[in-house]
Amino acid sequence: MNVKKLAILGSTGSIGHSTLSICESYPDRYEVVSLAAGRNIDAAFAQCQRWRPRFISLASEEAALVLAGRLSEAGITGIEVGHGSAGAVHAATLPEVDFVVSAIVGVAGLEATYAAICAGKTIGLANKECLVAAGELIIAAAKKHGVALLPIDSEHNAVHQAMRGGTPAEVRQVWLTASGGPFRNTPAPEFEHITPQQALKHPTWVMGQRITIDSATMMNKGFEVIEACRLFDLPPARVRVTVHPQSTVHSLVEFVDGSILAQISVTDMRLPILYALSYPERVRSDLTFDLATLSHLDFSQPDLAKFPCLRLAYEAAAVGGEACIALNAADEIAVAAFLDPDPSRAIPFMGIPRTIEEVLAHTSGVRPTSIQQVLEADLAAREVAREVIVRRSSALIR
Repeated sequence: MNVKKLAILGSTGSIGHSTLSICESYPDRYEVVSLAAGRNIDAAFAQCQRWRPRFISLASEEAALVLAGRLSEAGITGIEVGHGSAGAVHAATLPEVDFVVSAIVGVAGLEATYAAICAGKTIGLANKECLVAAGELIIAAAKKHGVALLPIDSEHNAVHQAMRGGTPAEVRQVWLTASGGPFRNTPAPEFEHITPQQALKHPTWVMGQRITIDSATMMNKGFEVIEACRLFDLPPARVRVTVHPQSTVHSLVEFVDGSILAQISVTDMRLPILYALSYPERVRSDLTFDLATLSHLDFSQPDLAKFPCLRLAYEAAAVGGEACIALNAADEIAVAAFLDPDPSRAIPFMGIPRTIEEVLAHTSGVRPTSIQQVLEADLAAREVAREVIVRRSSALIR
């Protein structure tokens, strides 16, 4: 059995920790070669102590210098330390790396993921922004270089598993399940008064702040629609969303004969990570599922009037190009403004979709032809979003 040599981009985040847990459980299958660890120097140092990667990259030069000093003081040698986007690209493209786990949050992980694809590495994709902002370029590069893109997000991983039950031509549509977030049953008039504290209380998952707010607005599911369109070569009309509060069924694939295959498993990210790492094999694990939890399952249509972010995502998916880039960029700026502790700068909960809609109205469907153009369009959309927020805040003050 060949040992897969891994590069883990985003090693100090939740996906990174879960991936390293898999490596701990299967030392005969997976070897950690390189890491990209963000700004958490303590966590990066601990990972260097445990895994002794050949290369590690941190977000800034300052953090890299601190880590290098700590490694030297501890007598840990043989680990090269880099920083920034160039460091992440180096981590992802080392010749000995077989498999890259792409889990850096935001467009910061885009360049390294694209470079890894061009270098012929298999990709375990947990970074939404790669496919939302640059999906057309990523998919084209993967086809050109014969690279497999294996989704780690639970919903797309579930679709990937279920699609093994037929050919792509036999798929009628896919169904992505959504918990509905904390406001599934909240009356629409109350949405204007939702506070950050309320929005950050997710009923099912414990996640970072932005993704938790995105779940509350259902923008997270909108991003997943765009991802599914890219990954499985489907138009938006054939990627459906169903609200499933139990979060037991992770996604479903409906075939042309009327058969529907659902993927069901524990809500533990180690399972989709293990699936991606071991594909096309299935590796024995202790991640078992209690069938008793299937005694009650609910499914319902999402309310696009209450959750306009999902509608906006479908509209951006249909246009493509810079519309998808702007959708992601404007959402990140708007969510940050909603969470701003300064009431003079903060926007209301429904200010998030209003900001995104106005930014999209000023955005074309031009398709970037390079990653640099994607990053430039991202920066431009963020600036427009900031201007929209300032203008709306000024109007309210007057």
